[in-house]
Amino acid sequence: MESKRRQRERRAARAETQVPPLPLLLVVCEGRETEPQYVEGFRAWCKNPRVTVVLEPGAGVPLTLVERAKALKLAAEEAARREHDQNLCYEQVFCVFDIDEHPNVPAARQLAVQSGLSLAVSNPCFDLWCLLHYRDSPGMRHRRDIQKMLASYQPGVRDKHLDFDKLIPGYADAVARAERLDREASAAGEDGRNPTTGVFRLTAAIDQSSRRPRLHPDRATLAKEKAEAAARAALEQAARELAGADSSK
Repeated sequence: MESKRRQRERRAARAETQVPPLPLLLVVCEGRETEPQYVEGFRAWCKNPRVTVVLEPGAGVPLTLVERAKALKLAAEEAARREHDQNLCYEQVFCVFDIDEHPNVPAARQLAVQSGLSLAVSNPCFDLWCLLHYRDSPGMRHRRDIQKMLASYQPGVRDKHLDFDKLIPGYADAVARAERLDREASAAGEDGRNPTTGVFRLTAAIDQSSRRPRLHPDRATLAKEKAEAAARAALEQAARELAGADSSK
């Protein structure tokens, strides 16, 4: 018969090898179709069951959405204290909304920062992020123009249906393109300008908190930028050589 000491040692060994739980993420969306369809599809693709998506039933006003996210975050923290279980707290809470023509966007941003919330804001709209899976940014456009462009790749969006599987092949490109837009806007002192989207931060959080991340955005961006830099250098070299050839005639 196994001794009690041996049993205690076996239990301790099992406890030491226990896999810690994945971080708990909350995503609060303003949209009823495209945004939740994408986030749910991405969560499933990454096999991350610790992501909860909540739709804000209000008018989709950013300030209302941030207030809702703050309330859910505080409720989770209270439950964690009551149950003495910090695993009930959200590791990150993301608010997903568009700039569009919404009021009180600066107030929503300020409240989010004060409340420890993360933002995934798109200007002019979330469809820009989806479009970047297929092509480079079309420049400053109205949301209706962006939606028409996306529909040329995904006709179903006209009927509020987003086919996430068709977006997967372009995900790494979308990350690189969105990060480049973000850097260019920051360099110009126009953070969040049209066109920009911060959804790549949300997808990175979902991906990196899963058991087997699909992609590390930093590595993908670095590889993409190196390839683009090499291509630009090659074009510049070709132009110099062509100019030299012309001058020698």
